[in-house]
Amino acid sequence: MAETQIFTDHPADRAFRAKWYFSRTLIYGALVFWAFVCLFPIFWTVSTSFKIAPDVMKGNIWPWIEFAPKWKGWQSLGLAPEQWGQISTVREEFLKRFMNSVIVSVSASTLAVGLGSLAAYGLSRFSYRFGPMKNQDISFFFLSQLILPPVVLALPFLVLYKELALLDTRIGLILLYTLTVLPIVIWIMRDQFQAIPSELEEAAMVDGLGVWGAFFQIVLPIALPGMVAAFILSLVLCWNEYFFAALLTSTDAKTLPVMVASQTGSQGINWWSMAALSTAAIAPLVVIGVVLEKYIIQGMAAGAVK
Repeated sequence: MAETQIFTDHPADRAFRAKWYFSRTLIYGALVFWAFVCLFPIFWTVSTSFKIAPDVMKGNIWPWIEFAPKWKGWQSLGLAPEQWGQISTVREEFLKRFMNSVIVSVSASTLAVGLGSLAAYGLSRFSYRFGPMKNQDISFFFLSQLILPPVVLALPFLVLYKELALLDTRIGLILLYTLTVLPIVIWIMRDQFQAIPSELEEAAMVDGLGVWGAFFQIVLPIALPGMVAAFILSLVLCWNEYFFAALLTSTDAKTLPVMVASQTGSQGINWWSMAALSTAAIAPLVVIGVVLEKYIIQGMAAGAVK
């Protein structure tokens, strides 16, 4: 229940009231400022997609005040209103790259969450020993894989994928992205499972459920918010990955980040086209974040208090 502040006209109460309002003003002012800092790059990207070259060069920011919005950036993608219903090779190319990103990111994230949840459950409920390594060491080993720079793996994966005929294929990117985000999923889900009392599973097994039955019917529904949070984090990382997508693809399996980075020509960078592409690329993530906000917060906070 929210606590109600009651003030009187006593000098001490007036001083306390002034201090209370001043502290709240500082807190909310800082939050508003930080929200502006975080959201301004998105606003700048969206507004740039409606600019023409002179507006970009002059650094105009505010639409309808400093410049008149145009559809130039979206025309370069075949997504301007006057182009709807018309055949556009550029739009087909964009949709192909968009679908590549969707298929690769969703598949890799789903696979990583499935495998990572099983591994994390085992690390949280059973004791393992691999040489001198125990559960805590094994968990840290998974997380330590993130320290390795991707460029170190460039040549080995390039040679391996060439031998396995996985270059420029979606399945090649899905397997690689799964390995990339798997350590993060294991680390997040291990904390989720550790926050769930093992007594719940013991009671379920007393009632006749086996280990797998207790996992799927008891533990998994409780850990679902954490799995959603891990899935969304994996999805964002896979969606934004550029290095391996540029290295291991050429035509068929190119993703949106590679297409965004290719918006350069002999006369420089097409900022309006790049901004329109970037806006189209971040829009699905924003929608997912807004729709699943409740699950993200629950998942991130589930392991904080035991």
